[in-house]
Amino acid sequence: MNISGQTAIVTGGASGLGEATARALAAGGAKVGILDMNEELAQKVASEVGGAAAVCDVVDPASHEAAVAQVRDALGPARIMVACAGIAPGAKLVGRDGNASPLEKLTRAIHVNLIGTINSCRLAAADMAAMDPLDDNERGCIVTTASVAAFEGQIGQLDYAASKGGVAAMTIPLARELARDGIRVNCIAPGLMDTPMMAGLSEPVKQSLLETTVYPKRLGTADEYAALAVHIAENTFMNGSVIRFDGALRMAPK
Repeated sequence: MNISGQTAIVTGGASGLGEATARALAAGGAKVGILDMNEELAQKVASEVGGAAAVCDVVDPASHEAAVAQVRDALGPARIMVACAGIAPGAKLVGRDGNASPLEKLTRAIHVNLIGTINSCRLAAADMAAMDPLDDNERGCIVTTASVAAFEGQIGQLDYAASKGGVAAMTIPLARELARDGIRVNCIAPGLMDTPMMAGLSEPVKQSLLETTVYPKRLGTADEYAALAVHIAENTFMNGSVIRFDGALRMAPK
């Protein structure tokens, strides 16, 4: 797909991977809608890339539907949707006190990362399917975000690993279902990225994690993720793939 002139939506687009992706899509000529819980940051990014912003809780159907409608009215229906909204809490089944952890603590990431992504995909696909086809009968491109934790979740990552494992697992079923409408679905599974999520970790923890990276031994950058997301949108033959983006990292148990 030639992204120039096309409308794109990025959830979680006010910071981190989402912000970098929004900026990269705009640099390629796309009209970008920033969907995020943080209205101030979303408006800031949107104004800088010449796009539109909408407050969005990806888990809340009404909020998400209103945000997509707001961007649609401002920029037109989106042919590209990149789902970057997510959280990375930690939780174990049994706490240090020997008591079972509260269920809501163990399922929060599943609600935001998995159900929120499904919500984003259903709304994006509905708009894309109603559009006229481009070359190769393509109508749209969806890019979701998993994590290497989907494959090697660490101790204390039960909920996060389950949520990202679900995002990765739904890639091929969605690609198969939406093929009839010319909509591609791919998933990026990042490793250790230099984003606000990583900022909360101590340096010793970061270093121990980086030791398991093969090459290069550093954090990935949001701009590198964004470049891959843009390439997926532009490369029409990429479909149904879960792409590990991790410097050959394989996570240790802890």
